[in-house]
Amino acid sequence: MARFDVYRPTGLPARLAVDVQSDVLSDLDSRVVIPLRAFDPSTGEAVYRLMPVLGIEGQDYLLVTTDIAMVPNRLLGRPITNIETEHRDTITAAMDFLFQGY
Repeated sequence: MARFDVYRPTGLPARLAVDVQSDVLSDLDSRVVIPLRAFDPSTGEAVYRLMPVLGIEGQDYLLVTTDIAMVPNRLLGRPITNIETEHRDTITAAMDFLFQGY
């Protein structure tokens, strides 16, 4: 399990989730994740800094930063992709905005 891995968690409402926990804490039995929801531009949900839209494997997803949660590792399964290269700065900025207000 690695930071910025994307999973299809089982038993959770989110269809996809991105791991945002530091790899230094990889020995824990859980990971901190942010749900990803298919983006529908007609809803107006995207908030540039807090809930940005991320393109993943050809589809747009809303990073639902306000729903950040801890999930047991057993519910995550295997990662389907890693989005660190493309989206690390955007995800980090969203978490900074959530926790620090900037």
